[in-house]
Amino acid sequence: MGRPAEHHRGNRVGWLRAAVLGANDGIVSTASLVLGVAAAGAGHRTILLTGVSGLIAGAMSMAAGEFVSVHSQQDTENADLAMESRELQQDPAGERRELAGIYAARGLEPTLADQVAGELMSHDALGAHARDELGFSDTTAARPTQAAMASAGSFSFGALLPIVVVTIASGPQLLPWVSLTSICFLAGLGAVSAKIGGARVWSGTWRVAFWGAIAMAVTAGAGKLFGAVA
Repeated sequence: MGRPAEHHRGNRVGWLRAAVLGANDGIVSTASLVLGVAAAGAGHRTILLTGVSGLIAGAMSMAAGEFVSVHSQQDTENADLAMESRELQQDPAGERRELAGIYAARGLEPTLADQVAGELMSHDALGAHARDELGFSDTTAARPTQAAMASAGSFSFGALLPIVVVTIASGPQLLPWVSLTSICFLAGLGAVSAKIGGARVWSGTWRVAFWGAIAMAVTAGAGKLFGAVA
């Protein structure tokens, strides 16, 4: 009977980071905008328009920023791979010694390390060097479009949550309702992302909720202050 398949979570790192960052930013930034404007004494329509504008601007900003930053990482990876490919063409023996040295440093006997390097290079020389010399892998490879779409989509989803609350609550109920529900949304996001990533659920929950509450409190305080001055 064969061994059961192992389910590792490393292949989720790229999209999970972008999705969690986008949703967290969507909730925090939109709720903070809403609370700041509401604390300053703005009308319900202005508060709602502010939230919607924040959703649109934030989603576009997240998508563009994520695409540019991850594309820069991809450009660097491609440049390193091109350099490694040239070195393999110019000095394959030296590259084999380099790879064998890496395996020997990890604990293999020098003779076995050289044999392993030769076998792997005969199969896929560039792939072997990309993985073991440069540290590249399919799991951590830069995917700009995927990251941009995940960030924009998750930001929009996160931002939509406090906006829905704004459409329901109004007047003196708006501030406490947006604050409490947003903290609950953040706690749920922290718990879900920790569960997916295999981390401790409680740690993820309080960390996301705590810092989100701080951001909203500061923004609401600023809105209250500037509203009073005005």
